[in-house]
Amino acid sequence: MAKKLSKRFQELLKKVDTKKIYSSEEALKSIKKLASAKFDETVEVSLKLNVDPRHADQMIRGSVVLPAGTGKSVKVAVIAKDAKVDEAKKAGADIAGGVEIIEDIQAGKIDFDVLIATPDMMGQVGKVGRILGPKGLMPNPKTGTVTMDVAKAVENSKGGQVNFRVDKHGNIHAGIGKVSFSEDQIKDNFVTFIKAINKHKPASAKGKYIKNATLSLTMSPALSLDTQELIDMK
Repeated sequence: MAKKLSKRFQELLKKVDTKKIYSSEEALKSIKKLASAKFDETVEVSLKLNVDPRHADQMIRGSVVLPAGTGKSVKVAVIAKDAKVDEAKKAGADIAGGVEIIEDIQAGKIDFDVLIATPDMMGQVGKVGRILGPKGLMPNPKTGTVTMDVAKAVENSKGGQVNFRVDKHGNIHAGIGKVSFSEDQIKDNFVTFIKAINKHKPASAKGKYIKNATLSLTMSPALSLDTQELIDMK
């Protein structure tokens, strides 16, 4: 049985042309008009890429620092040794330490949104990989969360870094800011994010790289985007 649409959503649908392909400029101008929730909704981008993640070279994963930030408060933990722990704390890490953090994770205490680790601690971190992996918290060099430059990694995480990873169906979904941001801030974040996705296009990918794309808010209908325009954002 089809889910009945709320009156709020039905009213929003009147503001959207569901059959139209929007230019990014049109979509970015329209998206702020779709705010209807009692909270500051997230601006969300969804992409369907023409890749096969079963092939290692087409498993698209990375991170990008959005110029206007994400609008979210992020709690960062760092697993390191000695001076690197102090470096992380000075950079603003909420939690910084060594094996005691791994013990907390084993005990089910996961009080952070991002986990950063130095390479020399990854052997220890691997012990809790089964716990961290499904939560998307496992440190990874591709997202800049396995590094000796912990200060930079903490700053990026706090300053608007978004991690992205293609799922098994070729989809990528990310929040790129809040509807309370200015139109220019949302545009800067959007363009930066799309350029990052384009940079990760595998050499082996055939055909049109971005097959489908939408822009939406947490509680709004989606606007379909002109994929060729996105592909041309280099």
